[in-house]
Amino acid sequence: MSTILNENLLLAIPLAPLAGCLIAGLFGKAVGRAGAHSVTILGVAISFVLSMMVFFQVLDGASFNATVYEWMSIGKTKFEVGFLVDSLTAMMMCVVTFVSLMVHIYTIGYMADDDGYQRFFSYISLFTFSMLMLVMSNNFLQLFFGWEAVGLVSYLLIGFYYTRESAIYANMKAFIVNRVGDFGFLLGIGLLFAFAGSMNYGDVFAKRTELAALSFPGTDWGLLTVACICLFIGAMGKSAQFPLHVWLPDSMEGPTPISALIHAATMVTAGIFMVTRMSPLFELSDSALSFVTVIGAITALFMGFLGIVQNDIKRVVAYSTLSQLGYMTVALGVSAYPVGVFHLMTHAFFKALLFLGAGSVIIGMHHDQDMRNMGGLRKYMPITWITSLIGSLALIGTPFFSGFYSKDSIIDAVKLSHLPGSGFAYFAVVASVFVTALYSFRMYFMVFHGKERFRDPKHPDSPMGAEAAAHGHGNGHDAHGHDDHGHDDHGHAHEPHETPWVVWLPLVLLAIPSVVIGAIAVGPMLFGDFFQHGVAFEKVIFIGENHPALHEMAEEFHGWAAMGLHSVAGLPVWLALAGVLVAWFLYLVRPELPATIKRAFGPIYTLLDNKYYMDKINEVVFARGAVAIGRGLWKEGDVVVIDGIVNGSARFIGWFAGVIRFLQSGYIYHYAFAMIIGMLGLLTLFVTLGGK
Repeated sequence: MSTILNENLLLAIPLAPLAGCLIAGLFGKAVGRAGAHSVTILGVAISFVLSMMVFFQVLDGASFNATVYEWMSIGKTKFEVGFLVDSLTAMMMCVVTFVSLMVHIYTIGYMADDDGYQRFFSYISLFTFSMLMLVMSNNFLQLFFGWEAVGLVSYLLIGFYYTRESAIYANMKAFIVNRVGDFGFLLGIGLLFAFAGSMNYGDVFAKRTELAALSFPGTDWGLLTVACICLFIGAMGKSAQFPLHVWLPDSMEGPTPISALIHAATMVTAGIFMVTRMSPLFELSDSALSFVTVIGAITALFMGFLGIVQNDIKRVVAYSTLSQLGYMTVALGVSAYPVGVFHLMTHAFFKALLFLGAGSVIIGMHHDQDMRNMGGLRKYMPITWITSLIGSLALIGTPFFSGFYSKDSIIDAVKLSHLPGSGFAYFAVVASVFVTALYSFRMYFMVFHGKERFRDPKHPDSPMGAEAAAHGHGNGHDAHGHDDHGHDDHGHAHEPHETPWVVWLPLVLLAIPSVVIGAIAVGPMLFGDFFQHGVAFEKVIFIGENHPALHEMAEEFHGWAAMGLHSVAGLPVWLALAGVLVAWFLYLVRPELPATIKRAFGPIYTLLDNKYYMDKINEVVFARGAVAIGRGLWKEGDVVVIDGIVNGSARFIGWFAGVIRFLQSGYIYHYAFAMIIGMLGLLTLFVTLGGK
């Protein structure tokens, strides 16, 4: 028998990180560094423990869907803060709080020398609160609040080093691009609210059949199709789908812990979560699903290509994130919502692991981020090496690692789909397997194996990273006074080193689910009853009979072990192996070949190096277009029309006052004459009207 979750318990989950944020942010100087990280870690730890308690209660049949606070009401419409907690929400709560907890612990070591230490902890706790409010919402108002709040915190964290021009450019870019997506998101919410008459998920879902029968006013387009595409445009911005992906690589200007927390594991998956939650609506529009599928396929393949040419270790992982978000989006587009959410979960662990591993390498390399200056770090950083290898194996879909189960399931679901665009999507996700393995192990081999290039002079365009500049490392010295160029002040070689335990412990804890969580969860999440019992709808995730991919996959599923063994005969595993072998040959056996290939394919390399010129297109077409429109509105709309009306009114009043002034002579006979003329005028008017 289902039970209702305790409301106070649910309130404590988002409020604990918020309390830590306020203490660290408002009283940072009073509590000091130790106090700031202690109170924020405690808040997130409480949130994680309570989230796990809720998760197990949900597995036993508990749920919650109710208002906890009524903000205001207008007529019959109520604007409320409410929670919807079912299996989807409980899983997201555990992922968000666990990854956030790992990042909080990691940050103690990573930001140890940073002047903004307390401010940073305050921001990341505020993010945790915002993300929890987003995933726990039971209505569009609260969803939008959480949606915008995580965007605000992202803006603050990308521009954390606010004295750097590149950081300010990056956070403004992220802010503006996300506003484009959010405009579509707001339109989608507005359409549903206007025609359903409620902002509560359950009320809107109850009217989904009626909404599907309506047309968008003035057109023959389906109302639900337009609303779902508008909602997905919001997801395109938040989850960095083509062409609204351009902000995410530049967001690497923020400190590395943020790259792991916000731009890999949690915030960018908000769009995936939102579309999954709205599955009862998306399932009634094949056009919207096809649009989602094609956009995801483009992102998965073409963003992966960009990862091959990156030399900054963080940007390689960033483009990997874009590609994997494309995989999740494709799964949503072919109605395999459980598979998309499953990949969201597995990806959160191994991608956070890879980002934090990259940060550990950056610390060990004294804040040099250029992979061309690394090599041979395996023996200097053994814990970082093995955990990064685990993350890379999970990312490329190695059998029995967590990423394999979710990634292989996406490929199978796309193959079985019959929606328009699924053929292209299948090609894209299969080809991306090879591309992912190539760029992942290119990074792995360049960093941990081969020649120890950190002893050589630095590459002339080596990226030092925002952290390095902020800490004063850009002058050739690290935080401890050592020369970044591989030598200390006495001219002796300075060796890379393993990072402190507060840095490598989160790597180990993230490596464990990166290996085992896929095998544990694949059965219940994809083919079991994990998503069967809904609260706001009859099922947590609705899968229509017109999209039977998961049903067909369930008939062929015989357990996690059989799935792993059977994959050896499949194309994806061999493509991944081919990608690893090509990376091994190019970067370890014949390291001179990449430069030759680069020269031979110069135009293609230039295209990839310039990121398909998307930034230039945005700058020339959209940014300059916006400036031209703004200037036109200013000169024609404001100066000519508005100022013309205002100034014209003033001139008319002045002219009329000047005419009237001649009657104000001070002579009684002038006034008497005016009165007589006025009386004649009135009499004439009355006679004329009376005659009619």
